[in-house]
Amino acid sequence: MAHPLGTQPAPRRTPLTSDERARSEVAFSALVTEHLTTSGRFRVSADTPEMVELFQAVARRVGEQLRRPVVSYANGRYIVITFGQEPGQALPAQR
Repeated sequence: MAHPLGTQPAPRRTPLTSDERARSEVAFSALVTEHLTTSGRFRVSADTPEMVELFQAVARRVGEQLRRPVVSYANGRYIVITFGQEPGQALPAQR
């Protein structure tokens, strides 16, 4: 079917199967762990609720593996995963 000049239909995304999601969590956990231990943060495009949920699950898994608090922040385009505050640790002073 021809589309008017300059218009394209939006791509359709198919949801991950439960097997794909489980494999993704394992694979991304290794990548996120590496980035956190070397640079302290990981940022990736996560523009759908499904991808945000996937990377939040990855963040929980990485926190359990590293036995450290790990937090994630999503804004609708990206999700950032970084280390959280250790229990009993004081917040940095504001300037």
